[in-house]
Amino acid sequence: MLMDTPRYHELPEVDGGARSAWGVFGAGDCLGTVNRQTPERIAAAAGLVRRGALFSLNAPLDLITPAMFNRGADRRTTLETTPGRTMDDVHDNFYPQATSQWDSLGHVAFRPGEFYNGATTEEIKTGRRNTIEHWGARGIAGRGVLLDIAATAPSGYHPGTSTALTVADLERAREAAGITYRPGDILLLHTGFLTWYAEQDRATRRRMANRETLTAVGVEHTPEIAAYLWDSQLSAVAGDNPALEVWPPEDTAEAWPFGFLHHVLIGQLGLAIGELWWLAGLAADCAETGVHECLVTAAPLNAPGGIGSPANALALK
Repeated sequence: MLMDTPRYHELPEVDGGARSAWGVFGAGDCLGTVNRQTPERIAAAAGLVRRGALFSLNAPLDLITPAMFNRGADRRTTLETTPGRTMDDVHDNFYPQATSQWDSLGHVAFRPGEFYNGATTEEIKTGRRNTIEHWGARGIAGRGVLLDIAATAPSGYHPGTSTALTVADLERAREAAGITYRPGDILLLHTGFLTWYAEQDRATRRRMANRETLTAVGVEHTPEIAAYLWDSQLSAVAGDNPALEVWPPEDTAEAWPFGFLHHVLIGQLGLAIGELWWLAGLAADCAETGVHECLVTAAPLNAPGGIGSPANALALK
């Protein structure tokens, strides 16, 4: 595999045994792994569009109700600005990360006050570094590869439980898809969580909304997963589950920094992470056609100082 950045074990070791990619893409970098989306790789990914099949990877804004992680519910009002002639609408209490979404590199620090590439809390709060407009002004595009975890998981698998996906689980799905990673790939993990969630009753949804009682499948909290995602030379990883990683995290001093893997993936590696993406339609097409690669595009909000964004993602085949 072509390596355009050092392997995980070659990166400097920092506190807690994590590895640091600070400086790999430049001292002042605010893009992180999105730097791997070079013009040549985007052009090659565009060549994957052969049928003109189009898949929205965005769940309805009101699907996650009540919102998870104690976020608020969007309130949309239709405005009849000229009676009988023109209409507008306004969104109130809008949380950009309450449905299919991106985490910016300002979302989670490695440790208090230390964000990706050495950015400080004050630099994040004032929008000077790592906020969502760095991706929004640039755009996101590349070769998407879908791993169908829901289809390849062992018997008894349940996406609504705290099932930790290992490197072996990801490799099983990759081999079943016949995929070889290429630098700059956007990895899509179809766990089946969101389609399962859509069928749940109000009581279950209330339980899932509370971060203290939420249980969900996701990648395990280990250095091996961090190494796998980095060494695969990915530009982004998105799943249809709430946090990409298994929930709940191990939020203790003893488990830090891998107990909540966001600390390492975002805070040290600068990995672009998407959560709660709607992947069911794309996964069904991949299963039917046997083609698990596609062009993925996304337009995060060009919102100066923003911490997250709706996914605004499409897959084309």
